[in-house]
Amino acid sequence: MPQKVRIALDAMGGDVGAAVVVPGAAISLNRYPDTEFVLVGNRALIEEQLAKHPALKAASRIIHTEVAVSMEDKPSQALRRGRKTSSMWLAIDAVKKGEADVAVSAGNTGALMAMARFHLHMLEGIDRPAIAGLWPTVRGDSVVLDLGATIGGDARHLVALAIMGSAMARVLLNIERPTVGLLNIGTEEIKGHEEIREAGERLRAMAALNYVGFVEGDGIGGGAADVVVTEGFSGNIALKAAEGTARQISDFLRQAIAQSWLSKIGYLFAKSAFRSLRDKLDPKKANGGVLLGLRGVVVKSHGGTDAEGFAYAVDWGYEMVRYDLLTKINQMLNREGGGIVPDPSTPEAVS
Repeated sequence: MPQKVRIALDAMGGDVGAAVVVPGAAISLNRYPDTEFVLVGNRALIEEQLAKHPALKAASRIIHTEVAVSMEDKPSQALRRGRKTSSMWLAIDAVKKGEADVAVSAGNTGALMAMARFHLHMLEGIDRPAIAGLWPTVRGDSVVLDLGATIGGDARHLVALAIMGSAMARVLLNIERPTVGLLNIGTEEIKGHEEIREAGERLRAMAALNYVGFVEGDGIGGGAADVVVTEGFSGNIALKAAEGTARQISDFLRQAIAQSWLSKIGYLFAKSAFRSLRDKLDPKKANGGVLLGLRGVVVKSHGGTDAEGFAYAVDWGYEMVRYDLLTKINQMLNREGGGIVPDPSTPEAVS
């Protein structure tokens, strides 16, 4: 376990770049002082932001580049177009070289997935990365994956996701035998596509995994399982729908409170309850997902988040390293993943 957690940041990724990445890193550093940063991007823009955060400046070094991957680039374009000089590539490269323990980027999802896979390679038995995130539920948090790294997935891929997600839940949620469910259109065993039903049969036969069956969409937030597994297309839609619903509820509450003086007075009496609800619905606190299945740790942040939201993604990176998630996943794959056969197909990432 390293004395310091070294985090490489793609300072040109996302909708804003350094103006969000650097302040976000400063917030995370305040929570985890035993962190060192490698800031990758335009030196002038980074130093302009670092001047406002002396403690972060002292804990950072800069790798200069003026090349950035745009949010519109396709994965293949990002790999061809100056791939070895872009801020995203160099942040991942720092992990490959052992100069950082984790890379964090708010940049193009497809490009990040392609670069990470190309540069760091996959763990044995895993054919492609998956984005895993923590999902707030009425019973606590659940691990949900894949949230949009790749489209589609056969039974082998879904079983691999279940193994990696279970390892993540053991480490982050401190659950010895986390329950595992497959996202489906119904809980009956006859429901869903053939690959989902086949994955369910395989998981049911794996004694080391606490498989509980199919989970419907409303069961994610209800805490039906500690780990919810789905392929990236469905997972990304579920994530965006949940984030949109959270914002919609917040807007409805603000409108209702503003309708009358009586509502405003009632709000004053229930202020702490409303604050608690707002915190639970805040998408910033769930920002960030780890790319599982790689021979290195890479975290994806939402491109449009603010500094506070980016700080949560950086926190993710810190915790992945401190809890030694990569070793735990390797151990579970070696023990439970013998039946996983890599699939040669490589569907394009969801952006």
